[in-house]
Amino acid sequence: MNQSQYPSKEDLQIRWTKVQNSLKESDANACLIATNVNIYYLTGRIFTGFVYLSVEGDPICFVQRPVDLQGENVIHIRKPEDIPCLLQKKKLSLPSVLLLETDQITHNEFLRLETAFNPKVTGNATPVLRKARMTKTPWEIEQLRISAKQHAETYQQIPSVFSKNMKDVEFQYEIERLMRKNGSLGIFRTFGNNMDIFMGSLLAGKNAETPSPYDFALGGGGLNPCLPIGVNGEKIQPGQTVMVDMAGNFTAYITDMTRVYSYGTLPDIVYQAHRTSIRMHNCFMETVKPGIACADIYNRSIEMVEEAGFAAHFMGTVQQAKFVGHGVGIEINELPVLMKRSKDLLQTGMVIAYEPKFVFPDIGAVGIENTFLITETGTEKLTVLNEEIVNLI
Repeated sequence: MNQSQYPSKEDLQIRWTKVQNSLKESDANACLIATNVNIYYLTGRIFTGFVYLSVEGDPICFVQRPVDLQGENVIHIRKPEDIPCLLQKKKLSLPSVLLLETDQITHNEFLRLETAFNPKVTGNATPVLRKARMTKTPWEIEQLRISAKQHAETYQQIPSVFSKNMKDVEFQYEIERLMRKNGSLGIFRTFGNNMDIFMGSLLAGKNAETPSPYDFALGGGGLNPCLPIGVNGEKIQPGQTVMVDMAGNFTAYITDMTRVYSYGTLPDIVYQAHRTSIRMHNCFMETVKPGIACADIYNRSIEMVEEAGFAAHFMGTVQQAKFVGHGVGIEINELPVLMKRSKDLLQTGMVIAYEPKFVFPDIGAVGIENTFLITETGTEKLTVLNEEIVNLI
C-alpha cells in the first residue's frame, strides 16, 4: 500500500475544520455525507456508507461496504437507520439542524435519511462541501503538482502517436493509451447532473464548432447520440487544428490543460488568435492575486478578446460558453467559476483552470488552458509545457 496516496490526519483535520466552520455559519449541528467525492474529501478513501461530521470532534464513518474496512471512528452498519441509535450509544446528541447533500442524493435517499434522524430542520450540505473544497490543503496541492507533471509529460508525447489519414477517434484512443500508460486513473469526475464525458475531449477541424448539451467550454458532435461530446469519427484533414483537452487525473486531483496541434500550416488569423490566448494567460499571471474578483477576470478577458477582434470566435461560434475558467480538484469543475455573474473573490490555495479558446469554421479550435495555484502573492502555473501550436507533420 502506497501511504503517500493517503492524506495525513493533520491534513484531514484542516478539511474537517473548514467544513465545521461552514456548518456553524449555517447554524447547523452536523452534516451526513453520502457521495463518493465528498466521502473521499473527508476521509481520503471511498466506501459505501456515510460520514457524519458534527460541529465538534472528528467525523464518524458508518460503513456498509467493504466489510473489512477498519480504522479510527469506523462503525459498520447494515442500513442508515442504524446511525441515530449508534450515535446515541456514543452519548452524542442527535442534530436538530442536519445538512444532507440535497443537490446530489436522490429524493428517496433524502426522505429516508430525514425520517431516520427526524431533525427540526434539514438543509443542504452540497454548497458547504463545495465551499470547503475551493481552497486546497498542502497535501492536495502536492497531488495536483504530481498530476500536472504527468499531464505535461504525456502531452509532450502526443505528436509521436499521430499518423496521416487518422480519424480523430483513432488519435484520441492513442492519446488515451499514453495517458493510461503514464499513470492516468481514467475516471473523469464532474459535478452536476448529465455531465457525461470519457477521459476528456479532442476536437479536430469543423467538429469544434458543433454545440453540445453539456456545460463544457466547447462541444463536438460525439460518436453516438447517447454521448454527444468530443470526437465524431471524421478524418483529420490538412489545414485543420486538433485541440487536446484531456483530464490530468494522475492522482485523485485533476489538472486541466489544453494544447493545440495542427496538421500542416494554418491561416495567419488562426495563429493570431492562438497568440491572443497566450497573451491572456500572461496577463492572468501578471495581474491575478488573492482578493481579485472572478467577475473582473472574466470582464478583462472579454475586453482583451474584443480588442484583438476575435469576439465572434471566442469560446465557440454557434454556441459560446459564458465562462473563461473554473476551479479544479477532485472534480474537474469545482468552484469558483470565472464568469460575469460570479460573486467570488480569489483566495490563497485555490487552484484555477483558465481557458480562453477560439473556434474557426472548418479549421478548428485554438487557444490554451493551464492550471494555476493562487499563492499569497500571485499565481503559480502548474501545467508547464510549450504553449505554441505544434505541427504534427
